[in-house]
Amino acid sequence: MATAQWAAFLGIKKMTTIYFVRHCKPDAKIYDDRNRPLTEEGLEDSKQVLEILKDKKIDIFISSPYKRSYDSIKKAADYYKKSIITDERLRERKAGKNSNNHEMFTKRWADFNFAEEDGESIGSVQKRNIEALNEILEKYQNKTIVIGTHGTALSSILNYYDTSFNGESFMKIIDLMPYIVKMEFDGKTNTSKEDVFSIWKEYKE
Repeated sequence: MATAQWAAFLGIKKMTTIYFVRHCKPDAKIYDDRNRPLTEEGLEDSKQVLEILKDKKIDIFISSPYKRSYDSIKKAADYYKKSIITDERLRERKAGKNSNNHEMFTKRWADFNFAEEDGESIGSVQKRNIEALNEILEKYQNKTIVIGTHGTALSSILNYYDTSFNGESFMKIIDLMPYIVKMEFDGKTNTSKEDVFSIWKEYKE
């Protein structure tokens, strides 16, 4: 009897498990947001991501197309001999002029429709990330999935399922690179959240 059939026979409810991996430390000297690489330190820390994930029986690897997120989960994907699927909607928030200071962080989290000049609002980031996530939950139901993500993108997802996650919560995780969160879903309903692993690295824009 197949695993799913055994689970049904025993009355065990299958869940979709997602490990969200906020990227390791990127090179702040590189201003090309899409192609910003990890530092040597960040690449070394991606080995810790592998260590956390290597016994989790991962079925699918998905990532933001941005290099720092992709490379943060690549060692784990290689270990499982899996390719990484990229989804443009999972990219980080577009930063505009004078975007990353405490005043702007506060304004964006107070008003999800607010965006600085040439920037993107948290509401927009949340909308496209949740749209992608819902499709993932439909397509890969009952699988164990890794998603390579970003600080604001992940925060918008956490807020969607728990509105108590706010600007103060975001500031608490801004220096965590990598930051791994495990979430379980019954269909599209989030049933649990667990902080799995993090390394403190000072955030620098």
